[in-house]
Amino acid sequence: MKKKAEWPRRLRSQEWYGGTSRDVIYHRGWMKNQGYPHDLFDGRPVIGILNTWSDMTPCNGHLRELAEKVKAGIWEAGGFPMEVPVFSASENTFRPTAMMYRNLAALAIEETIRGQPMDGCVLMVGCDKTTPSLIMAAASVDLPSIVVTGGPMLNGYFRGERVGSGTHLWKFSEMVKAGEMTQEEFLEAEASMSRSSGTCNTMGTASTMASMAEALGMALSGNAAIPGVDSRRKVMAQITGRRIVQMVKDDLKPSDIMTKQAFENAIRTNAAIGGSTNAVIHLLAMAGRVGIDLTLDDWDRCGRDVPTIVNLMPSGKYLMEEFFYAGGLPVVLKRLGEAGLLHKDAITVSGETVWDEVKDVVNWNEDVILPAEKALTQSGGIVVVRGNLAPKGAVLKPSAASPHLLTHRGRAVVFEDIDDYKAKINDDALDIDETCVMVMKNCGPKGYPGMAEVGNMGLPPKVLKKGITDMVRISDARMSGTAYGTVVLHTSPEAAVGGPLAVVKNGDMIELDVPNRRLHLDISEEELARRLAAWTPNHDLPASGYAWLHQQHVQGADTGADLDFLKGCRGSAVGKDSH
Repeated sequence: MKKKAEWPRRLRSQEWYGGTSRDVIYHRGWMKNQGYPHDLFDGRPVIGILNTWSDMTPCNGHLRELAEKVKAGIWEAGGFPMEVPVFSASENTFRPTAMMYRNLAALAIEETIRGQPMDGCVLMVGCDKTTPSLIMAAASVDLPSIVVTGGPMLNGYFRGERVGSGTHLWKFSEMVKAGEMTQEEFLEAEASMSRSSGTCNTMGTASTMASMAEALGMALSGNAAIPGVDSRRKVMAQITGRRIVQMVKDDLKPSDIMTKQAFENAIRTNAAIGGSTNAVIHLLAMAGRVGIDLTLDDWDRCGRDVPTIVNLMPSGKYLMEEFFYAGGLPVVLKRLGEAGLLHKDAITVSGETVWDEVKDVVNWNEDVILPAEKALTQSGGIVVVRGNLAPKGAVLKPSAASPHLLTHRGRAVVFEDIDDYKAKINDDALDIDETCVMVMKNCGPKGYPGMAEVGNMGLPPKVLKKGITDMVRISDARMSGTAYGTVVLHTSPEAAVGGPLAVVKNGDMIELDVPNRRLHLDISEEELARRLAAWTPNHDLPASGYAWLHQQHVQGADTGADLDFLKGCRGSAVGKDSH
């Protein structure tokens, strides 16, 4: 365990606030127009509360209220809280996709931390991209930092049926196309999907990333599952505020916590909870920021033999509210530890090891957090498949897939991009049936741009009307963590850079062999080489602005889709004074 730093000592914020020079008086004097007494600048920890609240980020709409609880905790522990609004990449509103702005948010927040007098940070997050972007930023600067999430929404209900946000959106939409639900009923169901503050109530990306933050040790034990409107969420916020002050005194930083062992714990946790495939791309990016060598091979190695024991949508039956009542993520971590699948001595933001935090917890509902012998799937980790169609890998979530499709060979039906898909999918003349493999191109980090959540392509109505609910689908896109199906994602290299996906043609035979981790385009090596040599890009190129910067510098999904000039580099947290 890391040795605690000496206390008291001169902190970073004193470069701005400590002393009597003209420059210090400039910084400190202006702050006093807010009514802060002089003794608050005496060297106590200054804590930046980095708040992704926004009226246009509904998942995070209650974070202003939680921030007050964080402040109370910081004051109680002898710190000086400063709330700072930061870039909030909303999954619900940003176009073309919030993923394009994850890296921009991380860059902006990194400089927000680096350029201002903070000794430690509370990362207030919730919506999908806010969690990785703030952790990436904190890792780059490497000041003591701790995550507090907004928590999931309460359960939704429609006509007696438990309704999961996102999951039932996809389900009901397909039912409308199949003629099993009217448009009026769909609109009625809408009102039941989001009935309280908080993030998606399924094990979607937001809940997955909250779980990843806790499994990494970057949030206090139990943080991930507390509903957003539960009073215990406010308690968690307040004790998080208390804890960050001590973390600053101890100099406990992200680089001390986010070790290779911590990332392996998170990968196994993702398998156990049936977490989102989006966790792959975010953890790869986060690891890059802290300088940890994490690859797709680590995902397959660590997750391959981990059973999915959390019975939550989209893989299972329940929602985050029941997960919390059952004991939440600490129970899952305990189960992993008991099975020899947890690095027990990994340190957390509490200053204790992960095992010390979870060894005495109790599972209060074994239908929600299942015994291993009753797991939803015995091999629940994210699957990484490779082959001539995905030389750098592609991913699939087996707990959300149909077992009979995990080994499948079918005829390709190709969509050149999302617009081509939308133009053709509802046409009864489309030459497609349930044995085919749906292929979509130009939806990766460069191609969309930003790599949108369109990989879970809805099935054609003429197939849905036959009672078919799943087909093999392949793309270089992402998929919402709330979605389900036998969907191969993140195919790398992506089509927009001339990956083999770019040259798949209608009628080509494609083989998916998940047990053997294989994805194969059934043409000769010579034919593949001929097609690739003749390929030219056909996607739009941004002309200016951040979209241009992103297009020029974003890396592939197989390494986390971070910007190439940011990965693996931590800079100084203290700059020169300009006065």
